[in-house]
Amino acid sequence: MKFSLGFSPCPNDTFIFDALVNKKIDTEGLDFEVHLEDVQTLNNFALENRFDFSKISYGVMPLLLETHTLLNSGGAMGIGVGPLLICKDHDITPDQVNHLHIAIPGKNTTAYLLFSYVYPNAKNISFYVFNEIEAAVLSGEVDAGVIIHENRFTYAQKGLYKITDLGAEWETKTKSPIALGGIVASNRIPKPIMQQVDKLIAKSVAYAFNNYPIISEYVSCHAQEMSEAVMRQHIDLYVNDFSTDMGETGKNAIETLVHIYQQMNATTSSTQPSHSTPASVVPFLPKSV
Repeated sequence: MKFSLGFSPCPNDTFIFDALVNKKIDTEGLDFEVHLEDVQTLNNFALENRFDFSKISYGVMPLLLETHTLLNSGGAMGIGVGPLLICKDHDITPDQVNHLHIAIPGKNTTAYLLFSYVYPNAKNISFYVFNEIEAAVLSGEVDAGVIIHENRFTYAQKGLYKITDLGAEWETKTKSPIALGGIVASNRIPKPIMQQVDKLIAKSVAYAFNNYPIISEYVSCHAQEMSEAVMRQHIDLYVNDFSTDMGETGKNAIETLVHIYQQMNATTSSTQPSHSTPASVVPFLPKSV
């Protein structure tokens, strides 16, 4: 059986899925038609229910609650892994952000959710592909930008300055890890197949870790502009135990994020978002026995 699978060409995703899609592990008769796209494109395709399995930003998860199921493995989550708000002028302070033109890496990204959470009154924003934001800030096309992925490791070398660590703000206020992205399955897929793929992704992560710090050709060929050092920084930051199994801590972090998103988008709400973990609303995939 063959299934469509979407994920990004970033080192954390290619590291996670290499063994699965290139059959370095036993895939138990399953094949995958791979689609490599940037995260906002993946979010858009998930909203269209295009792929059988896909990486998404957790920022779009509130819009997928009726159509998709969230797998336990393959995601990105942790402490100290959040997006950064950066600028070219080292004199800009957080108090000035509401008056700036800000570049954001996609409307449905977790980065945008965290930015809106920290700066709810900042309205002058434009959406960019994540790897174009540094250049937009450097050129003066925008005043500041929210960066993710490998740009966390390169912005200072390019003469840019951090205004706010949006992830640190989230962690302080919610007492929760940052849920960046996860793997969803379309609800058209039978649950036993979802569980089989979930296990295979966990095995693919284990295979990758067992061979690390070797960078496979599959990872490096999709990250051609990065040095091996930056690839390893990327993998070290975004791939961890949560990528094998989000566990209860991860599930609580996702529920918190979805709950706060819903509060932020409730037109009748006039209160600040609650930081308590709500009753479960996210369609988590039960683990197979």
